[in-house]
Parts: sequence; C-alpha cells; structure tokens
Amino acid sequence: MGTGRRMTNETPAMGRLVRCLVGIGVCAVVGGAGGIARAEPASKVMLNGVPTPVFFNDGDSFRILSGRFEGMKARLGGYNTLESYGVAHQWGDWTAKEMFVLAKMATLHARRGAWSCTSDMKTDTYGRTLWWCPGLAEDLIRQGLAHVLSVDSGPGDAKLVAAQQEAIAANRGIWAHGVPDYVLTSLHSMAEDAEGDGAYNRLVSTVDGHSLKWIHDEVYDECQMVCDDGADSKARIDGAVEALKADPTVAAYVSGAGGARPYTKDELGIIASDAARGKALEKHMKKPEHLAGFKAVLDRLVGENKLGRKVGEVKACMIYVDFKRRFGGGRAACLR
Repeated sequence: MGTGRRMTNETPAMGRLVRCLVGIGVCAVVGGAGGIARAEPASKVMLNGVPTPVFFNDGDSFRILSGRFEGMKARLGGYNTLESYGVAHQWGDWTAKEMFVLAKMATLHARRGAWSCTSDMKTDTYGRTLWWCPGLAEDLIRQGLAHVLSVDSGPGDAKLVAAQQEAIAANRGIWAHGVPDYVLTSLHSMAEDAEGDGAYNRLVSTVDGHSLKWIHDEVYDECQMVCDDGADSKARIDGAVEALKADPTVAAYVSGAGGARPYTKDELGIIASDAARGKALEKHMKKPEHLAGFKAVLDRLVGENKLGRKVGEVKACMIYVDFKRRFGGGRAACLR
C-alpha cells in the first residue's frame, strides 16, 4: 500500500522539525547529546478536572510536575505512538530515521495542545498510572501520528478505530508509505528473561487495534532489525498445543516416554509458535525421532488454516535495543 510520495499534509513547521531532526539531530524540542540545556517543557492538562502541569516525554505518556499527583508517571490508554528514544521502527517505503521524526512530531503535538484526561488510578505492568485522554488520542490518530491500541485480543475504541481508518485512507502520517497488517510495538529478547517466564513481542492490528503476543525463545543482538514474520495469536497457539497433546504419538513424547525429558507447556507453545512462523523445529526436539510426529500435527493445522498467519507485502519491523541501553551515556550505537 506504499504511495511512493512524501507526506501530503506536511506544514512548514513540520518541515522545519524534519530538517532539524534529520539534518542536524539537535533542536530546542529534541536536543540530543551535546544539545542546548533546557528546562522540561510543561504542558497544561486537565487531570480529573484539575489543571495540572505535565511533561510529555513522548506522545502517549507524561510525568506530572506538580499538584496532588506530582511525580506520577502516566501511560495514556487506547492508543500508541512510535518509540521516540531513537530510530526504532520501519515499514513500507519509510526509513527508520523518517519514522523517528514522526515519533518526535507526535510528542511535539501532545506538548502543544490542551487536553483533558481522566483516570481511576489503575496501573499498567510498568507501574505507570493509566489515564484516558480521548481528545488527544483521537487527534493524534486522525493525523496519522499514532495508532489504536488494545492491550488484549479485543478491538480498540470504535471512535478511535474510525479515526484511524480515515487516516489510513488519506495516507496520513505513519500510513503515507505503506500499511502493515500489524504494527510491531515492542521487542523482548530471551536474554532479558530473568524470571524464566519466556519472551514475547507485541503486535497490534491496524484494522481494529487488537494485540497479539508473539511468543518466542530467540536472543536478539543489539541493534538487530526484527520484522513481523507471521506470529499467530495466543488462542491459536494454545489450540495447537492442545492438538499436540491430544495426538497419541506426540502425547507419548510430551509425557517423556522413551527416556527423554517431558515437554513443558511453554516449550510446546514455542514449538507451535515457530511452526506458525515457518521456522525449523529441529532445535526444539528432545529426540530427533520426535520431529516427524510434531510436524504431522502442526502441518495439518497450517493446512486447515488453524495455525499460521500470512504476512502482507508491507512488514512492520523494529530495531532491538535492551531497555537499559536506550537512554543516557551508555546508549546503543544505533541510537546515537
């Protein structure tokens, strides 16, 4: 769906921001290492009806600067903007540097507006308080500077989905040079798995905003480009695991017959996920003779369209950098 042309709704101010970011890498809003020292720009936001100064560190999160909730870190619900800690995203005819500019434009737009947000004080998995800012969400999405996000398998807010479809049809913002089936919003390497819970990446549908967990056991290199290669939904992966356990031949392998170690549920999930992505399964087998039995079941599911997802011509990609290497003086080389 790439158009082969640059953004048609670029204003002179947006153009100056693009030149600032891409041309010299330093400006008043996003000054990098060696940039001009400045105070954090404060934006006034109505928080549960109270005017409050906040600092937008990107287009979908802020830190509260004073008042009752001073110091609180907020994650805004219902939508997502591209990562702005450095070049991170790429799809279609966009370069990663151009998409970094779009992420910074979303941050600037959030800082310059007047928004009203509400919260019931629930938090996300990172401990940030969740706030709902419908005006900001719709405005960013309609301009193509953000996309709809639901954190589970259900669709996003209907009004936001409608705004996104309008932006896609008009080739605005991030949709100007191609529309992937899913946006890759986060990457986690198996090397980060200190708790033994496994690793997953998050994919978000461009049709309705639902999320899909890409389960894997891969270790990524720093600055490695990782692209959507057909990861399937958790429900379908779980269905494949049950099919493996129900097959008499594979069930014997799963239980440890023949002296091999049993397969855990997590291991079966990785095997099913890799099969959905068309990956080789040999490395997962406890014994080489197990491969034929596993493949018979999984190939049947793929053939019946019960496992596996075809990826469109436009694939969403991200550059992997561990969280601890994204900020400060020790940033990864690809982010500098």
